[in-house]
Amino acid sequence: MRAFVLRSYGSPDVLDLTDVDKPVPGDGEVLVRVRATSVNPYDWHIMRGEPYIARLMGGSLGPRRPKLTILGADMAGQVEAVGGGVTGFRPGDEVFALLEQGGFAEYVCVREADLAPKPKNLSFEQAAAVPMAANTALLGLRDEGRVQPGQRVLVNGASGGVGTFAVQIARAFGAEVTGVCSTRNVGLVRSIGAKEVVDYTEEDFTRSGRRYDLLLDIAGSRPVRTCRRALTPGGTHVVVGGRAGRWLRPVSHVMSALATSPFVSQRMAVADAVRCTQNKQNLMTLTELIEDGKITPVIDRSYPFEEIPAAVGYLEQGHAPGKVVVTV
Repeated sequence: MRAFVLRSYGSPDVLDLTDVDKPVPGDGEVLVRVRATSVNPYDWHIMRGEPYIARLMGGSLGPRRPKLTILGADMAGQVEAVGGGVTGFRPGDEVFALLEQGGFAEYVCVREADLAPKPKNLSFEQAAAVPMAANTALLGLRDEGRVQPGQRVLVNGASGGVGTFAVQIARAFGAEVTGVCSTRNVGLVRSIGAKEVVDYTEEDFTRSGRRYDLLLDIAGSRPVRTCRRALTPGGTHVVVGGRAGRWLRPVSHVMSALATSPFVSQRMAVADAVRCTQNKQNLMTLTELIEDGKITPVIDRSYPFEEIPAAVGYLEQGHAPGKVVVTV
């Protein structure tokens, strides 16, 4: 089968399209023919090996070379074969999943425990846009943010992959949503359910005087201490990521929130879909919202499989509204 293999850190050019052995499902595993994947900041951070401090923290980045060889955390496709003990899926089933790696390939083996039926009303491309971004938004709002109906929620970075899902999920949970984005995306953010939209090129949300019960901070465009001005005294600040940097960011932004937490009245929390152990259950929850018409993936661009390096390079520029997907 064909796959984009990552052997060293670098630009998108290091992603090498090559023939590799087709995986064989073991006990409890399902072999899936990948029909679509999508690109996340997670992919290009690993590709670049940045921030450098993360190479010393374990996880997916090794000190000299990446631990993951085939990127792609999002996957939607059809079951090709099942391993021993698998009872919930059969060949031909349409599925999707959040993976540690393997989506940038024509086939991937997935544990049955991580695999979920694809939402019936989505194409493969739409379904591939969901797993990491929507799961991150769900974790940030429901689990870490403890969002409640009637609360005022601010989504900083509302037009990106996570942000477009966050606006819709917060509204589905009954919250009043304000989105922060650039001028060109104001209409998009309003169209997916934001009651108010702040254009960050014209206004600083931390100085507006408005207060929110929950701030989901995806963009990381303001220091944690400054963001506290936008929260109610008992509000919650959930950090998803932050501006990219070679050495420390966005790790430094996340650590700043955690270090501040013991000394302030507001709650500080971090949403991390990579380390989440409830991915399948979360995908099932998201499927219910999708099939009920409460969430629709926002897709900016679609690329053919052979152009995955171009897709990664485009997302790395940081201006994609919604998701960048790949048809395999």
